[in-house]
Amino acid sequence: MLGNAILLAFRQIWRNPLRSLLTVLGIVIGVAAVITMVTVGNGATVAVREQIESFGNNQLMLRPGQRMGAGGAQGAPYFKLEDVQALTTQIAGIDSVAPQISRATTVVAEGKNWSTSVVGSTVAYFGANSRELEEGRYFEQNEELAGSSVCVIGNTIRKELWGSDVSPVGKMLRVKSFSCRVVGLLKEKGTAAMGGDQDDLVVLPFNTVARRLVGQVRVNTLLVSVNPDSDRESLKQAIRSLMRERRSLSDTDADNFMILDTAEIAARVAATTEIMTTLLGAVAAVSLLVGGIGIMNIMLVSVTERTREIGVRLAIGATAKEVLLQFLIEAVVLGCLGGLLGIVVALGAAYGLSIVMNVPFVFDLTINIVSFGFAALTGIVFGFFPARNAARMDPIEAVRHE
Repeated sequence: MLGNAILLAFRQIWRNPLRSLLTVLGIVIGVAAVITMVTVGNGATVAVREQIESFGNNQLMLRPGQRMGAGGAQGAPYFKLEDVQALTTQIAGIDSVAPQISRATTVVAEGKNWSTSVVGSTVAYFGANSRELEEGRYFEQNEELAGSSVCVIGNTIRKELWGSDVSPVGKMLRVKSFSCRVVGLLKEKGTAAMGGDQDDLVVLPFNTVARRLVGQVRVNTLLVSVNPDSDRESLKQAIRSLMRERRSLSDTDADNFMILDTAEIAARVAATTEIMTTLLGAVAAVSLLVGGIGIMNIMLVSVTERTREIGVRLAIGATAKEVLLQFLIEAVVLGCLGGLLGIVVALGAAYGLSIVMNVPFVFDLTINIVSFGFAALTGIVFGFFPARNAARMDPIEAVRHE
C-alpha cells in the first residue's frame, strides 16, 4: 500500500512539474538560507578565532589608557623601558616582554614608495606575535642596543617595492629620513580578523625607531609572552598589581592602563559570531514557514481539482486511510524535494560566499540533516489538513462533482 501511494504521489507531481517546482520554491529558499547562513557564519567564526590566535595564543598586551583606538592613552602615561625589565624579573610565568612603538610613514626603495606601519621593538616581538622568517634573519641584541639601521619586513612591502620574485634581503630601504638594510623577510599571515594587512609592516630595533623616527622613548604597547603552563588569571592579577605600583596608583585610583588577553578576545569574538550566526539562521528559518504555507495552499487546490478522482477511488473500494496517505505522501515528497534542492543551492552559495569573504568553507553535517528534517516535517504538518479533507469526502458527492 505504501509503495503504491508513493508511486501515485510522484506521478501526480510529475503531471504538473512547473506547479510542483513553484510549490517547493519556498522550501528551497528556506533551507538554502538557513544552511548558507550557518555555514558561512561557522567559517567566519573559525577565521576570526584563527586570526586572533595568530597574534599568539599565550600573549597579553598592555596599553596605556582604558579604551582602544586613537586617543585611548589620552591623559595616561606611556610605559617605560624599565617596565620591561620589571615584568621579566619580578613575575614568574612570563617568558618574555617586548616593548613596542609604532608610526605610520612612507618607505622608499627602487624608486617606488609605499605607506606602511613601522614598528620598533626587540627580537622578543617576533616570538610574542608568532612571526616566523621566510628568509634572512632577525636583528640581533647588539643591533638593538646600538640602534642599528636594520629591519625585517613583511611580504606586502616586498611585493609593492621589489616584486614577488625578488629577494629583498640585503637591499636598502629608506624609512622617512634614514635608510636601513633589510636583514629578514617574514612569512605571510594575511588579513587580520578585524581587517588590516598583517604583512604590511616594517620592524626595526626599538632604539632606532625611538631616536630616528619618533624622537623620544615612548612605549605605547608591551607585548607579554606567557608560559602556557602558568595560571593566566593569577598572572594577570600579578601584572596589574606591579604596574599599579610602578605607576604610583593608590588604592582608590582607577587603572590608567589595560591588559588585553588574546585568548579571551578570541573566545569573546567567536562567541559573538556564533550568536549572530544563530540569529541569522533563525531569521532565515522563517522562510520554511512561508514554504509550508505554499505547500498547504497548493495541496488544497489539488484536492479541489481532484475531487471527482477521489470520489471514484473511494467508490471502488479505497479506504479513507489510503486517500489520506496518498495526499500526505505528496506533501512530504514536495517537502523532501525542496529540502534536497535547498541543500544543493546552499552548498554552492556557501562555497561561493566563503571565497568572496575569504573565510574557510566549514561543512556542517548537523545543520544539513536538521534542515532536511524540517523540510520533511513541514510537508507533514502543512500537508495533513488537505489530506484529511480529501479522506473525509463523501464518495457520492465527490463523484457527482464537476
